[in-house]
Amino acid sequence: MDFRPTQLHERVVAIDMMRGFSLLGIFIVNMLAFHTPYYYINPYTWYTDLGDIDTFNWIDITLQGSVYPLFAMLFGYGLTLQFLKSQQRGNSFIRLGLRRLCVLLIIGILHAFLVWSGDILITYALSGFIVLFLLRLSRMYLLSIALTLYIIPNLLLGLLMYFLSTTNEIFYTAIQKVESSIIAFSSGSWTNIFIQRAADWSYANIESGNLFLIGITIFPYMLLGAAAAKWNLIERTSQKKAFWIVLTVVTLAIGYSIKTLPVLMEPNFFYIYVQDIFGGPLVAIGYAGVITLMCQLRIFRTIFNPIAKTGRMSITTYLTQSVIATTVFYSYGLGYYGKVDLLTGTIMALGIFIIQMIFAELWFTKFKQGPIEIIWKRATYGK
Repeated sequence: MDFRPTQLHERVVAIDMMRGFSLLGIFIVNMLAFHTPYYYINPYTWYTDLGDIDTFNWIDITLQGSVYPLFAMLFGYGLTLQFLKSQQRGNSFIRLGLRRLCVLLIIGILHAFLVWSGDILITYALSGFIVLFLLRLSRMYLLSIALTLYIIPNLLLGLLMYFLSTTNEIFYTAIQKVESSIIAFSSGSWTNIFIQRAADWSYANIESGNLFLIGITIFPYMLLGAAAAKWNLIERTSQKKAFWIVLTVVTLAIGYSIKTLPVLMEPNFFYIYVQDIFGGPLVAIGYAGVITLMCQLRIFRTIFNPIAKTGRMSITTYLTQSVIATTVFYSYGLGYYGKVDLLTGTIMALGIFIIQMIFAELWFTKFKQGPIEIIWKRATYGK
């Protein structure tokens, strides 16, 4: 059987470009939790400095809830491309896909409990296991399942959030959890940090109900990406330019209108939920359209080629962001946890990402894949 990884000449630049921009956005959003006990605060009341408020509002409207759906769609898109290539060669993709996702799951577990609790790789691997067995379905079936799983449960939850918003229920800041996070991460031992990291992961994924939300958010996003891959929407951008232009304008216009609701109206349960669940993915699709269309221009591809290269080593980029940020903020490193404002944290994220782009440029002069991707490939293919 001819199982082999994607070759360099087979790559689609727009996909790598989207991954790169997504990773930058994800890092800026994640930076909120790298240097602040973000899981346990109400950000709409926690920040009092005008600079912090403006920075948070910008992140909330442009990035929060919009970049991770795009990355999840790209994950489904890439998984489907691998499946289609295996089909063309007459091979079964299930065994290879399971090995690939098992390795990703192990990497995610190590990342979540030894580096940073905000890991997304565990979620991608678990969702990917299910997506893997649905890839034989037609693109219309994939699209229908994705929309059904997403729209119906989230409309019902949105209705629940609306009723909660009429009962004067508000988000609260868990002061004791905030204090324990600051103590552990800013001055605690490695053991203290490990315990707090595990508690954060449990709170973010189990106590908050996010494991349930995975089934009605991340999983449908991946199915949308799979359906788009079967339509070859990115590869056929030049043929479908009118489609992409209309899709981009409509999704960005509606998405941004929804995402500004908590700022313009009131940051209650309902508006925040609608902002992330409905506004977020619409803006994500709009971003995909902008990048896809701009990649038709040679000058755009040339100028932003370093971002595409960070996207080529997406797992390496994502993991090293966590390693660098925790080293800067946790006590076993520089110990700046709880000591920087949002604007400083955002500038630091941009600076670290620039370093990652430089690293990617240098790395790809000698190698065809990122360092973690090489390990992932060898663990998957056994060679």
